[in-house]
Amino acid sequence: MSKRLLSVLILIAMILNASLPTTSAEQRPTAGERVDLVVLGGSIVTMNARRQLIEDGGIAVKGGRIVAIGSHADIAGRYAGRQIVDASGKTIIPGLINGHTHIPMVLFRGLADDLDLQDWLTKYIFPAEAKNVTEDFVRAGTRLGLAEMIRGGTTTYCDMYYFEDAIADETAKAGVRGVLGETVIDFPVADNKTNAEAMAYVERFVKKWQGHDLIVPAIAPHAPYTVSEEHLKAARAFSDRTGSPIVTHISETKREVDDSIKARGASPIEYLARIGFLNDRVIAAHVVWPTPNELSILKRLGVGVIHNPQSNMKLAAGVAPVPQMLRDGLLVGLGTDGAASNNDLSMWEEMDTAAKLHKVFSGDPKIISAQEALELATIRGAQALHLEKEIGSIETGKRADLVLVERSELNQIPSYNIYSDLVYASKASGVQTVIINGRIVMQDRRLLTLDEAAIRASARIFRERILKSLSSSPSAN
Repeated sequence: MSKRLLSVLILIAMILNASLPTTSAEQRPTAGERVDLVVLGGSIVTMNARRQLIEDGGIAVKGGRIVAIGSHADIAGRYAGRQIVDASGKTIIPGLINGHTHIPMVLFRGLADDLDLQDWLTKYIFPAEAKNVTEDFVRAGTRLGLAEMIRGGTTTYCDMYYFEDAIADETAKAGVRGVLGETVIDFPVADNKTNAEAMAYVERFVKKWQGHDLIVPAIAPHAPYTVSEEHLKAARAFSDRTGSPIVTHISETKREVDDSIKARGASPIEYLARIGFLNDRVIAAHVVWPTPNELSILKRLGVGVIHNPQSNMKLAAGVAPVPQMLRDGLLVGLGTDGAASNNDLSMWEEMDTAAKLHKVFSGDPKIISAQEALELATIRGAQALHLEKEIGSIETGKRADLVLVERSELNQIPSYNIYSDLVYASKASGVQTVIINGRIVMQDRRLLTLDEAAIRASARIFRERILKSLSSSPSAN
């Protein structure tokens, strides 16, 4: 080939190459299997059975599930992502699991504080709910709560409230995972005035949402002291027929236990076991006052237990025997309870509190470690919700619920132990990016599925409505 011909061919190749459209790094095709999302860099805290830690790791996601986990170089070489998330300088953890909430109650945050549970409920919360809870209220509160939880790295929550179909709708729109229980209670409430109405609502609700990628519909009999034996048995029968979870409160206060023994000759757990209510679809919030025999019942029947340390402390309900539950092998997770009794939805504060509360209560600084506290908010929380095959750890085949946490904040420097950093030093403000079911719902602290300005404005409107509905406004702090 002549030099002149070679020069012409080189010039033609240069012109053709220059005419090709350029692509961003996010879109540029590379060698390897095509997937929806690749997360590269960062330290992966898997929370798998070996509690494996991967420095400078990579995760490939397709169809909402994790298809591969490995080193940065391995994943980058094997997979080409439609989206690429740079996790350099971040810690990647499984999405946090809030095992017990009443999400719309964020609109009652700070309305009534420093009271015991029965006074708080009967004198303030139940009356405020009767005057204010509508579907619009529930939707506004849900959006506010979802925004707060996403910002804090919570990707799954378990809820119990009214108009739960509206809560499910808002949760699905926001791209958040929820085990959502429609409340059944033996007095007229905002959405249903009779048990028959409530059960009909639950029937429609569960039928509508079963099989959804994000929503697990449930029935939620409020508590054994607010729901009759007949209606508790009906709730269990409904769960048996539909396979839906049961969400409830059990043994939250000493008074509840004493009243149950007086009225029924048995404590709440013994009573519920006696009537055949408990099984491995039940998710029981609080369980502050169980006996050793009752712990055996809960373990044998596979009941999930949700520890709510900050709410229990604030209402002086007591300290649940979580260390004993863990030693006995119960399914234990962690929750915030509603923001009306907490007063936030931060799982970072719950992890920190759970570890420290049991140290001081037992006098043993080793009783719950930082790693165990993180387990309560991830893999153990998934077990308590009976969802451990789907979420709770970063493993191949599981849902891609991932949280990227900043490692360069002043309160995280220097770093010696990643579990200590996460539980004792990290805050919700350190969460940078949140991925749920393979979808980025927050990136670099910017919410992508919720309108934060509109949420703030709506909350202010409802605050004025709530104050107007009450005979006197709460005193300002």
